[in-house]
Amino acid sequence: MSALRHQRQQLWQQSLECGAQRVTQLPPPLVAGRLTRMVGLTLEASGCQAAVGDRCEIVSTDNSRLDAEVVGFAGERLFLMPTGDLHGLKPNATVLPRPHAGNVGVGPALLGRVVDGACEPLDGRGPIQAERRVRLTGTPINPLARRRITEPLDVGVRAINGLLTVGRGQRIGLFAGSGVGKSVLLGMMARYTQADVIVVGLIGERGREVKEFIERILGSAGLARAVVVATPADHPPLMRLHGAWLATSIAEYFRDQGRSVLLIMDSLTRFAQAQREIALAIGEAPATKGYPPSVFARLPQLVERAGNGAGTQGSITAFYTVLVEGDDQNDPIADAARAILDGHIVLARRIADGGRYPAIDVEGSVSRVMHDIADPEHQELARRLRQYSALYEHNRDLITIGAYQRGSDPRIDEAIARWPQIEGYLRQDMYTRMPLQDSIAQLQQVLAAAP
Repeated sequence: MSALRHQRQQLWQQSLECGAQRVTQLPPPLVAGRLTRMVGLTLEASGCQAAVGDRCEIVSTDNSRLDAEVVGFAGERLFLMPTGDLHGLKPNATVLPRPHAGNVGVGPALLGRVVDGACEPLDGRGPIQAERRVRLTGTPINPLARRRITEPLDVGVRAINGLLTVGRGQRIGLFAGSGVGKSVLLGMMARYTQADVIVVGLIGERGREVKEFIERILGSAGLARAVVVATPADHPPLMRLHGAWLATSIAEYFRDQGRSVLLIMDSLTRFAQAQREIALAIGEAPATKGYPPSVFARLPQLVERAGNGAGTQGSITAFYTVLVEGDDQNDPIADAARAILDGHIVLARRIADGGRYPAIDVEGSVSRVMHDIADPEHQELARRLRQYSALYEHNRDLITIGAYQRGSDPRIDEAIARWPQIEGYLRQDMYTRMPLQDSIAQLQQVLAAAP
């Protein structure tokens, strides 16, 4: 009996020790701080501790509340960036840390919905039931675990299917100035691309374009299999960053379910500009044309989340628009984007001014995976058409003013003779879908016809 009592005492002592250990491992209680300074969009708080990426709730003296995110620190000071309107904020407002808030709810209930950067519905159809929560900044995939791009993707645009064939899981940049038809081209690909789910991120664009894109470009049929994340230009810079991260997180969720996802983000430039606003506001020094180094670190962190998954996971084929300011293709963001994307499609203003849409500059565009997914005959046809187009464009001025004499160069003569058919091939109405096989067949017909 004494042995049994001794054994019970040992078990009781062990349970007390385990309980004490658990108590010592509990996180320290959260301590409220005070808002001490506001410069521009940056808030400074003291008296509390939080990690970068954590959320804080700011309670003013009139009990108004505002969410903010920790974007930096210096000594005992925290730098916060608000996610809403700062109007009415007062000095010495209470700052309540809310750790581990950098996640978002995702699930199939998002299909057909329009949300903002905080995943709050904008369509007035009530709350969204989340299946699970994931990190807003995603979880990196081992690059050696990703599947290679081996399968072409039909985007329904003849010039892209035939000359710039896109692979499933590829990341393409759409480089264009303002007003040359990039939104229309995105809408064509959103309607015609063969994908299970479409995720559209409208980041930092005009608010008018949100409803127009949903109703006129996507339509009810397209919206049924789509999720739209809209953070227009009047939203704070942090919410614009969150909009891009949220759209990518939603795409990752459906990819992990084994689905083929088309991610359309308009635009990558606005994402970079939002990061520039935040970085400059907290004191980071500018490096290249006003862009701090953190901007060029954020871009690959976002883009690398797209692509093929591992094992039985699906794929994310991504189209990112890049706004080239003043049609300058050497803009810092355009230059950085070209280096991290798997290809780029350039829309030229001179082509748009001439009335040819989509205004794709064949010479300035490239798909870096086309040689892996297109057969040799298709590649040869695309190479020949690009060659004829380049010959004609390089001599356009001489041909237009009549300075070129036929017979001077047989190659240019052939390019001139074939140009009407080539231009017809590159032109396409926005409401007409052109399948991949038909695009290749028509490419063959254009080059097989006698000049």
